[in-house]
Amino acid sequence: MGHVETFATTPMWVGFVGLVLAVLALDLYALGGRRAHRVSTREALGWVLAWATLATLFGLSMWSFLDANAGRAVANQKTLEYFTGYLIELSLSADNMFVFSLIFTYFAVPPELQRRVLLYGVLGAIVMRIGMILAGVWLLSKFVWLFYVLGVFLIVSGARMLATAGRQPDIAQNPLVRFMRARMRITPDYHGQSFFVRLNGLRYATPMFVVLLMIEATDVVFAVDSIPAIFAVTRDPFIVFTSNIFAIMGLRALYFLLADMVDRFHYLKYGLAIVLIIIGGKMLAAQWVHVPVHWSLGVVGLVLAASIGASLLLPRRKASANRHNVKQAHTCLLYTSPSPRD
Repeated sequence: MGHVETFATTPMWVGFVGLVLAVLALDLYALGGRRAHRVSTREALGWVLAWATLATLFGLSMWSFLDANAGRAVANQKTLEYFTGYLIELSLSADNMFVFSLIFTYFAVPPELQRRVLLYGVLGAIVMRIGMILAGVWLLSKFVWLFYVLGVFLIVSGARMLATAGRQPDIAQNPLVRFMRARMRITPDYHGQSFFVRLNGLRYATPMFVVLLMIEATDVVFAVDSIPAIFAVTRDPFIVFTSNIFAIMGLRALYFLLADMVDRFHYLKYGLAIVLIIIGGKMLAAQWVHVPVHWSLGVVGLVLAASIGASLLLPRRKASANRHNVKQAHTCLLYTSPSPRD
């Protein structure tokens, strides 16, 4: 196991990244993405369906290509790995929606500006995930024992998520927020879509820039869990990357569709924690027990369906009170932060 195995060629990598960037450019320059506006339910649903359709068509195209060039068995295996990885990443990244909601509420981000922040967040996520995935695959190809370390890490992460599932993170105490409050000039108000403005000859960051950094940091934190989880299904970097990108692109569109319903999925975190523990256990037992990929797909889907169903059937108490506390907290940074530094 001394080299990285993948069926993808360099043109495939370039073509996929080009496809994603082309869709983003279409959104920005042809469909009004640069204009500040509140994302309607219709628009959000359109993008959710668009990304889900692209992800499905990509998987079918991959199957067709492999069936013609590598045989039916390889085509079936790789395509199943892709769709399983897609579902795992989509489910684990769903936790991002809770954090996005908290960040936007804490910083009082106007609805018409949220789309721009998440769009730039996607561009940063693409760059960071390419690096993380390639580094992870290379390390696993050199050090087999890291596979089992990642398994233990996922089990610990899942257990920690179970223990903290009912708590709200304290954004005011986030190290990144505290660092920016102490080191940067930050305006108390938003200035349209600008990340920086010049006031009295001095350059200031706006709350938009702070929110963007928080979104990027959140993506890194969650990628540390989700990327190793997909390694339990496949170590092909192309499959890991494509399933990752399609999932996070669809998730950002899904956020706007479900933004007002985030609190209703209160049992989803428990389901995600169980998924992490199951996948970590699968990685640790891989040397002795072979778990077919379609079993992994079925178990993940079953756990997610159960957690979503429980959320809808069993409303959470005190949900509104928790959200009220978060809404009151957002003033900590914007209106009680130290005076901008000269």
